[in-house]
Amino acid sequence: MNPRFSVVIPAFNAAATLARAIESVRAQSWPAHEIIVIDDGSTDATAEIAAGFDGVRLIRQQNSGVSVARNAGAAAATGDWLAFLDADDWYAPDRIKLHAEWIAEDATLDFMTGDYEYRDDTGTLLGTSMAQHESGRMMLNKAAGAARVVIETPAEIAAFVADHFGDTHTLSVPRARFIELGGYPTGYKVCEDVHFLTRLVAKSRRIGVICQSLGAYVIHGGSATRRDPVAAQRENVRTLTDLSRLAENFPVSVRRGVAARMQSARYNLGCALSKNGQRIAAVGAVLPTLAARPNWRSLLDVLSMIRG
Repeated sequence: MNPRFSVVIPAFNAAATLARAIESVRAQSWPAHEIIVIDDGSTDATAEIAAGFDGVRLIRQQNSGVSVARNAGAAAATGDWLAFLDADDWYAPDRIKLHAEWIAEDATLDFMTGDYEYRDDTGTLLGTSMAQHESGRMMLNKAAGAARVVIETPAEIAAFVADHFGDTHTLSVPRARFIELGGYPTGYKVCEDVHFLTRLVAKSRRIGVICQSLGAYVIHGGSATRRDPVAAQRENVRTLTDLSRLAENFPVSVRRGVAARMQSARYNLGCALSKNGQRIAAVGAVLPTLAARPNWRSLLDVLSMIRG
């Protein structure tokens, strides 16, 4: 049976970009089963723009954050597969088709992801995700030029969790599995996508990867991460701390990936603090890694903070 895709678009004050996002879904070579826009308490014309499109379901809620919005869309969806798209990003024309055709051929795939483009506010191409992540390069080498490749070995799974190349808008997940896992975690502003993705990986054996761009992720110069990197990295560590707690019950390969990701997060927090002139706090940020993973890399992380 052909999969039916429900595309969920959370939107908060997205009047400037929402139409582009919706149009990219409407232009799909494999039509979406439905498009659901969750207006997360916008004060601009976001709701009016969504309502202006025939066939788009609009759900309005009080401002509650992107995780609550995505979960609300998933709860309302009637398709058997979910795909997500942030209102400032867009899909490539074959994004759904490339996943749907493979799903129809291979029922053993637990979920799907793929490559995507980084673009700036002007639309200029900055790079592609798989080429810029170690796990992505690993899978490109395995694919050896093929359009499809499967993440399935412990080493591939650990690398994907540690530094995944697939963003939310490249994710295709069975709605039943999404609901079973409880969706995206609420109460976190950073790394909530990694939290859900890792829990999904922990329940998966075969992950389908499309080795071509499925869409564009827009990098904003004024994003919260760039405005206040220390706060963003602290929030990143906070989210991963909760994930590390859950990881005690995950398969060994996933636990390894979570530990590596936490080490990178603590190092990034230390770097942000160091650049802010907080040398002692920077050392304190990475010391827990040395206790948890007493190895040369952990020691070098601490020494690099001491040196500044």
